[in-house]
Amino acid sequence: MFKRWLKVDPKKSTLLIGPRRSGKTTFLKNNFPDYKYSTLDDYDFLSWANNDPKGFIDHLGKRAIIDEIQRCPKLTIALKYAIDNSDAQFMMSGSSSQGLLDSTADSMAGRINIISLPTACWGEPEGDPEHSIFKKRVNPAEINRARRCFEDAIYYGQFPEVVSQETIGQKKELLKNYKSTYFIRDIMQLANLENAEGLMAIFHHLARSIGSHLEVSNFSRESGLSFPTTKKYLNSLSQSQLIFRLYGYQYGPAKRFMKSAKSYFSDNGIIYSLNVKLNIGQWIENFVMAELEKRRKLGFIETDQFYYYKSIGGNEIDCIFESKGTVNAIEIKASSAIGKKDLKNIKDYIKNSQKTTVGYLFYTGKEYKKIDGINIIPIAALYRSI
Repeated sequence: MFKRWLKVDPKKSTLLIGPRRSGKTTFLKNNFPDYKYSTLDDYDFLSWANNDPKGFIDHLGKRAIIDEIQRCPKLTIALKYAIDNSDAQFMMSGSSSQGLLDSTADSMAGRINIISLPTACWGEPEGDPEHSIFKKRVNPAEINRARRCFEDAIYYGQFPEVVSQETIGQKKELLKNYKSTYFIRDIMQLANLENAEGLMAIFHHLARSIGSHLEVSNFSRESGLSFPTTKKYLNSLSQSQLIFRLYGYQYGPAKRFMKSAKSYFSDNGIIYSLNVKLNIGQWIENFVMAELEKRRKLGFIETDQFYYYKSIGGNEIDCIFESKGTVNAIEIKASSAIGKKDLKNIKDYIKNSQKTTVGYLFYTGKEYKKIDGINIIPIAALYRSI
């Protein structure tokens, strides 16, 4: 397996959160080969951890990896005791935050690092990152190289096992298996969900709604589930890190969560596995947003949260984030040519912004440009970028 861009402090216990098959186990085993390994996917280990948490932790010793710890949140109490009293160090993974982060935050605050490992960034299997997406221009040869593998990236995504397959057929088959196991069965088990058909309906409606506002009532109607059940299913998908949400951004922090959210899939391979027909604009918008979100989670984009913006008149900005006192406004276009009208929303936003604001537009063309102060960036520049 290829080297990941994530950095972990080897001297501190760590909880690694990420979707199933994002490479958490491989990462921990490769980086901590001398640590004793256990997984709570093993029923015997899970039963032991539930019935005798302290005995289970004592058995592991002072240096251990615990995989899929979300299956036994109460284990964190025994972990806290071992860290505090036995100079123990644990590297843990969790594919869902369902019931886990609250207990971890309460019992292990300050004792562990909690970090995310998303699926691979585009170009990560090829080596270390080569440039900063917002600070450095890539030469034309690298842009052309990235464009040659762009179609595979937007359709089959960046799950490590998928990008390691040699043929398109193997990628398709693997994603098909992921859907029936990790994307459906595991979520239902972990979140105690009962209606597989309802969950699939929500998956499909999410895919068709990429780029649109998420109204839970619409999802409820489409899936045939009650409003509370629909909300529970959507929250489970978010906690399993298969989707992420952008909330409406306003100038005042107190207003930021007033508007309905937009949802994106954390990897385009999830969309492909669902066999849903989308337009190319939706594939590209989800791809760019997912790639940016991966870099945010890895710490390369320094901001706590991405937002979207919608004015009273209905004009929208795809992504807004604040970093180091500057507001960054991003639009995504599935076009290889950019005209003045494509920049109108960003220009209007910058004009009315109460803070220092920089505008960016990602497009499918080959060249960097600057039009009316807006930075035009090829989507291909995301390849091997941070």
